[in-house]
Amino acid sequence: MLLTLNKQLEKIMPLITPTSVVLGVLLAAYIKDFSYLIPWIFAFMTFAGSLNSNFKSLSDVVRHPLPIFAAMIILHILMPIWAWSVGHITFHDDIFTITGIVLGMAIPTGVMSFIWVSIYKGNIPLTLSIILIDTILSPLIVPYCLTFLIGEKIEMDMFGIMQGLVGMIVLPSVLGMLFNQFLKGSVTKKLSSTLAPFSKISLGIVVMLNGAVIAPHLKNINLKLISIILVVLFIAATGYVFSFLIGKLIRSDRDTVVSLTFSGGMRNISAGAVIAVTYFPAAVAVPVVVAMLFQQVLASFAGYSMSRYFNKKTLYINLEGVNKNEGI
Repeated sequence: MLLTLNKQLEKIMPLITPTSVVLGVLLAAYIKDFSYLIPWIFAFMTFAGSLNSNFKSLSDVVRHPLPIFAAMIILHILMPIWAWSVGHITFHDDIFTITGIVLGMAIPTGVMSFIWVSIYKGNIPLTLSIILIDTILSPLIVPYCLTFLIGEKIEMDMFGIMQGLVGMIVLPSVLGMLFNQFLKGSVTKKLSSTLAPFSKISLGIVVMLNGAVIAPHLKNINLKLISIILVVLFIAATGYVFSFLIGKLIRSDRDTVVSLTFSGGMRNISAGAVIAVTYFPAAVAVPVVVAMLFQQVLASFAGYSMSRYFNKKTLYINLEGVNKNEGI
């Protein structure tokens, strides 16, 4: 029953987050007081997602580190600077919105990228390794990335941000990997499949609670909110394009390109929303929560586009081989 439920939830992933945001805004008066549960629910999600990875998969991939370096450059150099640049062009006089846009791109890659990579048959060990490395380094990378790009223009609780990332992401991830490392494979696999549907349901709850917290900023649909939505959508979409092109540029195979595209395009947006809501003014959280509306939709479109691209390329190579044989 849980396996069937999980498959059904996977099919509707593109709808879960936007629907949860809308429900959070509509039910804000009733659920916003439960926002204190967000870090705990998120820690459970991270633990459940980390049960599929272990330290051995990391050691195997580290022997060929170029794709990992490429992913880290995309995640924490290219995209934050790109977001900062686009943010200043479009919202040059609004430091809160610019900070939210940069935060949305500075946070670590999404654990959900593993699911999309699995669906489109990418390099799973590479994806898990990127998630692991990025997760462990995030308490250092995220605050210093924000400090470098935003500086003293906005007050930030640096220690609080680090503490939040450690509690919500690093510790649950390490615990999940330790379970994978030391328990029997069948036990971990069963536990992972049991928790998988609850993890997806928890994602909806976290998004809904975050939506409730910033409801006042989303209820009034005005030109500025529409502008934020369009700019965040543009930046998020270009993340997939840049990641795909860089994967091709370093001459990666198909599986690695798929992994880099999802790892570089997706973000742990729920964690970003929790950080924004907890440690920043509410206005900073608006661009981050807005990104929840279409992250899964963009991931679905990216997977569909890559599938078509590689299928056409395979067909072309096969036809070329047939033509050569006929020529012989």
